[in-house]
Formats: sequence, C-alpha cells, structure tokens
Amino acid sequence: MCSGRVDLEFVLKAFLNGQDGVFIGGCRLGECNYLTHGNYHALNMVALCKGIMEHTGIDPERLDIEFMSSGDGILLAEKINCFTEEIKKLGPAEHSPEIRSGLEKIIRLVPYIKIKCREKLSEPVKGKRDSYTLFTKQEIARILKEAPTYYINPEKCKACMICRSRCPVEAIDGASRQVHVINQDKCIKCGTCIEVCPPKFSAIDIISGTPLPHRISENI
Repeated sequence: MCSGRVDLEFVLKAFLNGQDGVFIGGCRLGECNYLTHGNYHALNMVALCKGIMEHTGIDPERLDIEFMSSGDGILLAEKINCFTEEIKKLGPAEHSPEIRSGLEKIIRLVPYIKIKCREKLSEPVKGKRDSYTLFTKQEIARILKEAPTYYINPEKCKACMICRSRCPVEAIDGASRQVHVINQDKCIKCGTCIEVCPPKFSAIDIISGTPLPHRISENI
C-alpha cells in the first residue's frame, strides 16, 4: 500500500531474476496518505540501489521512480511508456556470471546495508536530483568492502543455543553442548547473533581483513 514498502532486496532480486527494468510508482512527495512519508524512503532507496547497480556493473538507468496521485492516469501511462522506450534502447539485461555472483552476495548483505544507511534512507530531500547525490560511489564501495564477518569463538561459546534460535536465516549450525558455527554462505550480516549472545559469554567476534579460522562444530 506504500512505495516505502518496496524493499531494496525486492529490486535487486528482480534484476537477478532477469528483469530488464524496474519502475516504482509512489504518491506525490509531501502528500503521504499514511503520514509516514514512506515515499521519501522509497526515493532514497532507489538512489542507493542505483549506486549499488552501478557498482556491480548494471546500468542504473534500468531503475526509475516517479510520483503521482491516484487521479494521474494519463501521467502514469506517459511515464510507463517513456520508461519502456528507454529500456528498449538499453536492450535486454544479459548479466555476466560475475555480475550475477556480485548481486547474490550483495542481496545477502541487504540487512547490513540498510543498517549502515539508515539515517540517509530516512533523510527528507526535495526531489530526485537531491536524492541521487546522497550516496557516492566511494561510500557504497566502502560500505560493501567493510561488511563485517561474525565468528563464534569456540573457546567462549557455551552452546546455549540463543544465537542459533534467534538467527533470522538459520545460518548458525550447532546443537546443545556443541560449539556453534556461523555458515558464512548464509549469513546476512544483520548482527543479531552478537546482540543476543549473553554478555557473560561474549562469544561473537567481528573479524575484518583477515581470513576466518577454519574449523567445524565440536562438542564441549
């Protein structure tokens, strides 16, 4: 019911699944029916997504957002026709294996990206031109490069099962009385594990720039 509910992950998955373009329509800025101003969030999300697309090698012109009222049927048709013509000029989106691999990795990072960009995603702007200056190429590259890696220290883990039960994507392997291990291929970098790990254990380490120790689950 609100353009603010169009998640960054939805858009990236659309391109991963072979869509040539994505068009988002929202209420006029400043005229939110729900008083949440979700359309500003949608606008800033599109700006962030365009930057991510460019970073991964996808033409950012394949994504657009426009704002209009429910009575602007003619305007909607014009915007859709114009966007469709632009996509036809760009041709089919034939992503290389490298681009697809990059998209898959970034999609897993969406929760982390939204946390890092939370303030800017909610920042009120005057329009598309202002929004598109929110996220620089350098900032997006830095955010993706600095994505944390969460690691369960086997010397501190007490197999309490709390992090395993709270992980939203079931990325933590282990059982009662068995040291837990984070499956890095499933981990979305949301930080839930480090938030729920009891302070008396503090078993979650954040590792950056160095390889993870290689090990498997072991009994304690």
